[in-house]
Amino acid sequence: MSSSCRTRRTSFKKDGRSDRFLHIDSAMYQTLRTSLLSSARCWDANSQQSYQTLFDRLDTNNDGKVDVAELRAGLKAMGIFRHGAAQKIVSSGDQNKDGCLDFNEFTKYLKEHEMKLWLTFKSLDRNNDGRIDASEIQQSLAELGIHLSKEHAQKILQSMDIDGTMMVDWNEWREHFLLYPAHNLEEIIRYWKHSSVLDIGDSLAIPDEFTEEEKSSDVWWKQLVAGASAGAVSRTGTAPLDRLKVFMQVHSSKTNRIGLIGGFRQMIVEGGLTSLWRGNGINVLKIAPETAIKFMAYEQYKKLLSSEGKKIETHKRFMAGSMAGATAQTAIYPMEVLKTRLTLRKTGQYAGMFDCAKKILKKEGVIAFYKGYIPNLLGIIPYAGIDLAVYETLKNAWLSYYAKDTANPGVLVLLGCGTISSTCGQLASYPLALVRTRMQAQASLGSSEQVSMSSLLKKIVAKDGFFGLYRGILPNFMKVIPAVSISYVVYEYMKTGLGISH
Repeated sequence: MSSSCRTRRTSFKKDGRSDRFLHIDSAMYQTLRTSLLSSARCWDANSQQSYQTLFDRLDTNNDGKVDVAELRAGLKAMGIFRHGAAQKIVSSGDQNKDGCLDFNEFTKYLKEHEMKLWLTFKSLDRNNDGRIDASEIQQSLAELGIHLSKEHAQKILQSMDIDGTMMVDWNEWREHFLLYPAHNLEEIIRYWKHSSVLDIGDSLAIPDEFTEEEKSSDVWWKQLVAGASAGAVSRTGTAPLDRLKVFMQVHSSKTNRIGLIGGFRQMIVEGGLTSLWRGNGINVLKIAPETAIKFMAYEQYKKLLSSEGKKIETHKRFMAGSMAGATAQTAIYPMEVLKTRLTLRKTGQYAGMFDCAKKILKKEGVIAFYKGYIPNLLGIIPYAGIDLAVYETLKNAWLSYYAKDTANPGVLVLLGCGTISSTCGQLASYPLALVRTRMQAQASLGSSEQVSMSSLLKKIVAKDGFFGLYRGILPNFMKVIPAVSISYVVYEYMKTGLGISH
C-alpha cells in the first residue's frame, strides 16, 4: 500500500468525517458503512485481503456465499437504496447461475467493476490532475443536457467528498461507487433521461435516446424491445380506461352525459366484460413499428440539427423529437383510425382488424384512413413541447434543492416527474386529441358529413362549451399513474431478462 494512501487513511480516521455530507440519522448506518468500506479505500488490486474482509462482513450467515438478501442488507446499511441494485450485482457476477456469489465470483466482479470505475474517473478528470472538481461535473452534466450552477454541482460533489477538500480523488470515487451497479456518472444521470418506457398510451412524447456506446452494441435494440414489451403490458392493463375515454369523447355531451360508472355499465351491457378490451389488440400491435420508425427518424433528425461532435441542445432535441413523432405517426396513422373504429364497434360489427380495414376501404375509400390526421399532427407539438419543458424544469428543480447526497433521484422521483410532465402535455393537447377521435369516428356514427377540424371545434364549443373539449379526460388521467407504474416495472424486469443493466 502506498504511503500517500496510508497517510490519507490515517487522517480520515482522525477527523472521522466519512459521512459528514450524508444526512441519514442512523448509528447503525454510520458504523456499518465505515466498517464495510474502511478497508476498501486503498485497495491493492493484487491482494485478496481487502476483498476477503468485505466479503466476510457481507456473508452474514457464514456459508461462504453472498446472496441477494445479504447483499441488499449490506447495501442498505451503506445508504444504497436503489431498487434492484443487489439483484443486478449478483446477476452480473454469478457465473455458475446458482443465485449467489462465492468469493471468487465476488472478487472477479469487483475487479472488473473497478476497472470500469477507473476508466470513467479518468474520462471525467479532464485536466488530468487526479481529482474531479465541480467545474468538471458541470461540464459532464452539460454534455448530457443537464445545466447546473456551480453551487448545485458542488452539492453533488459533496456526496462523494470524504475529506472536505471539495474535490474527489480516485479513492473517494471508488468508495462511493464500489458496490453500486452503475459505474459512471453518465449512467447515474441517465435516470433523468426522459425515456419512452413511461408509456401512457399516447405515443407523442420525445423518443428515447441512446449513447454512442449503446448504439454500437446490441443494447439499443434490447432497450427498444424492453420498452415495447412494457408498453404492451401497460396498455393492456389500462385498456378499459382507454376505451371509456374514447367512448366518452365520441358519445358524451351536455344532453347525453356519460359518467365513469355509467360508461362502463353501457359497454358491459352491450358486449360483456371482454368488450372493455376492444381495440387493444391493434393498440399493442402498433407499438413496435411506431417505436422503430420514431427511433430511426429521431437519430437522422438529430444529425441534421446538431453540429458535428456536439451534444444536441434541449430545443433542438424537441424539434427532432417532434419531427420524428410526425414521421412515425404518418406511417402508422391508418392503424390509429382502425384502433378508434374497433374500440367503438358494436358487437358483431367487424370480424376483426382486417375485416374492419376492408369495410372502411370499400365504403369510404383510402382517404378515410387519414381522417383526423391534421389535429393529430398538430397535437404532437404542444404535447411533446410541454412534456419535455415540464420534465426539464422538475428535473433541475430536484437537483437544485434535493441533490445533497446523490445525483440519483430514485424511482419515485423519476416516476413522479414523468407522470406530472405527461399529464401537463395531455392537458395542452387533449382538445386536438378529442377532435381527432371524433373525425376518425364520424362514419361509425352514421354521419356522411365530412366535417373539418375548425368547424368541428366550433361545433363542440357551441354545443357543450369550452369544457366539452375535455370530454373523457377523467379516465385518461386515471390511467396515467397505473400505466406509468406498470410500464416501469415491466421494463425493469425485461431489461434484467435481456441482460441489460443501467
